[in-house]
Amino acid sequence: MTIHMKLVRKSVLCTGAVVIALCPAIPVRAGGFDLPDQDAFVVARGMAFVATADNPSAIYYNPAGLTQMEGQNLRGGVYGLYVNPQYTSPTTGKTFDNEKNYHAIPQLFYSWTLDSLPLAIGLGVYSPFGLSSKWDQSAGFRKVATEGSINTYTINPTVAWRILPNLSLGAGLKVNYGETELKQGLFWPGQAFDQFRFKGDGWALGYDVGVLWKPIEQVSLGAALKSTTSFNFAGHTDYYNNVPYPPGVGAVPAFPDQRSAANSAWEFPLKVAGGLSYRPTTNWNFEFDAEYTDWSSLGTVTIHQANGGVLGLPTSIPLTLNWQGSWYYEFGATRYLGNGWSVSAGYIYNQNSVPNATYNPLVADLDRQFISVGTGYKREHFSLDIAYQFGFGLSQTVSGSAFAGAAPPVQNADGKYYFLSHAVFLTAGWHF
Repeated sequence: MTIHMKLVRKSVLCTGAVVIALCPAIPVRAGGFDLPDQDAFVVARGMAFVATADNPSAIYYNPAGLTQMEGQNLRGGVYGLYVNPQYTSPTTGKTFDNEKNYHAIPQLFYSWTLDSLPLAIGLGVYSPFGLSSKWDQSAGFRKVATEGSINTYTINPTVAWRILPNLSLGAGLKVNYGETELKQGLFWPGQAFDQFRFKGDGWALGYDVGVLWKPIEQVSLGAALKSTTSFNFAGHTDYYNNVPYPPGVGAVPAFPDQRSAANSAWEFPLKVAGGLSYRPTTNWNFEFDAEYTDWSSLGTVTIHQANGGVLGLPTSIPLTLNWQGSWYYEFGATRYLGNGWSVSAGYIYNQNSVPNATYNPLVADLDRQFISVGTGYKREHFSLDIAYQFGFGLSQTVSGSAFAGAAPPVQNADGKYYFLSHAVFLTAGWHF
């Protein structure tokens, strides 16, 4: 095997871990790249809603809550997000901002509570995971990662049953579509002369269930479970090198784009949430929720390539991620002011889920906190909610992360990471 072939083969083995790390984690929140922000009223309350669940977005948060509404209800909105992870290099001291900062995520929910039966049905269309990330080529970890994106879309038909006046159960089927793309360097540490890319998409099924119980008028207890989702992303890998490396030596010659069909199967995580809502009067609603996301489903994953191509690259690449489960702790309060107006505020603490040993800049995960406020207006047929959310993460120093690179100098994700976000959410509803 030539030096060229050995170096390229090694680069693909190192690159594979980044491919899988990207797909379940683009920097949105700690604990992966979960997108639980599906309704302005809920966001304003710090996502504390599993025991309240009294609008059509309950399809996402707790399907059992659909039985609390009357008639037909349509609710849709958009989540506008500015997210700015930062990285400071331990060698140069230079700070880099992520270059993909602005995102807009829409969602739509519909519910119909039957008059003749203690049943409600619903349909949700939303994006539960997603967004994108891009770093400057000179940040110092080009061989680990430079750019990536993932988009997931879910169609979620749901049914809820009021089995007792104070007890409801709900369940839904989730039909999911996902697509992903990754880019990173191979040999060059700071110039865009080469590139590795993985691109794939796929479908997956899942389900969710929920329960809502009011033991007394002032107290509601809610719980919900979202199943794991087993994706098989099918697509291709391709890679090239435009300039011989190293400069003046050319141990790795320039070579044109090489492409191979590729796929990889892995599980998006199980999520379990529970909460308690307390309403001392009809004018107040306080709630505390705890939600666990089992990112440990991302242990070791394998990328399969159809063939090694003319360079004899490996067809199976085992990847070790060893992610760990993480918690959301959420507190929210709403004050109903009369004449259809309400104001809400909330707080979230969210744990990191990615250990230093397998850290990746496309994930840039760390412990984060979110503070939110919002207001709502509701009439007989029309409702409107708006919320603002501020997110921040104290700096996290990563050391001992895995090295990547097909030729010296190898690179890793070590350094100091920060997080800052601003988001505005607008949701409108119509009651039939």
